[in-house]
Parts: sequence; C-alpha cells; structure tokens
Amino acid sequence: MKMTEKACKKCRFIVTEGNKCPNCGNTELTDKWSSYLIVFDPEKSELAKKIEAKLPGKYALRIKG
Repeated sequence: MKMTEKACKKCRFIVTEGNKCPNCGNTELTDKWSSYLIVFDPEKSELAKKIEAKLPGKYALRIKG
C-alpha cells in the first residue's frame, strides 16, 4: 500500500509518513497540492528563505484546500 504524499497546511512541507509534520509539528495535512520545490540547503537557498523552509526536503508550492 502506497502512502499518499500530503502537504502541511502551515509550512508546506511534504509529509510521506504519519499524520504530523516533522518540520513544524502541525497535524493539518492535505493531499490537495500541486507543484513542489526541493530544498537541499535552506541556509543558502533564496527560494527556501522566501517560503520560510527550515529543513531540507520537498515543499508544496500550491495548496488547494
């Protein structure tokens, strides 16, 4: 059984396991998202700073609900 990737409604981090965001601890997740940004080094990435990404990982750019 494949887990659907869900986006955190608060910080946009893509969660692949569980029902809690490992980035911010929020439990409001949605599977209604599209487009994503992969952040390797949040300290050096201007885009990561713009979306306030704190951890390396995959972030949703659009959340639909």
